[in-house]
Amino acid sequence: MTCGHILSRRSPAGDSRERFICDHCGEIHYQNPKIVVGCVPDRDGRILLCRRAIEPRRGFWTVPAGFMELGETIAEGAARETREEALAEVEIGRLFASVDVIEAGQVHLFFAATLKGSFGVGVETLEVGLFFPEEIPWTDIAFRSGRFALEKYLEDAGRNNGVHLHRVRRGE
Repeated sequence: MTCGHILSRRSPAGDSRERFICDHCGEIHYQNPKIVVGCVPDRDGRILLCRRAIEPRRGFWTVPAGFMELGETIAEGAARETREEALAEVEIGRLFASVDVIEAGQVHLFFAATLKGSFGVGVETLEVGLFFPEEIPWTDIAFRSGRFALEKYLEDAGRNNGVHLHRVRRGE
């Protein structure tokens, strides 16, 4: 609400979707998906995972990922999330997975990454670990998008197979 008046939901002229529009000043309030960025940090065939210290899915494992911030690129966001969650520096590689999380209004983008130097436990993390593919705690992965990213990363095995696209809907 720019002017503080009541909004109603209707289609603006020339638009095919209903939007929130201020009844007083006519300002259109768009609601667009949020972007989540992350990476699969790899060192010598082992993947860095973080056990979440926050909800949702506290106690479950994930690749470093989180909401993109204004003023950063998607690659910078993925690297920042890795610093925040795993106290680690990464060299961001290619974008390899995109997941539309429709009900949450989110798009998740995942990069391949090379883990540089040390790592540790960030404020949103209970523990971190390096896992060979056969050691990944698949039943304890926090989110379907993260599981998809891990699966596609391992399927690619260093090959550039383009960007894998996926969508997540309730009940699928």
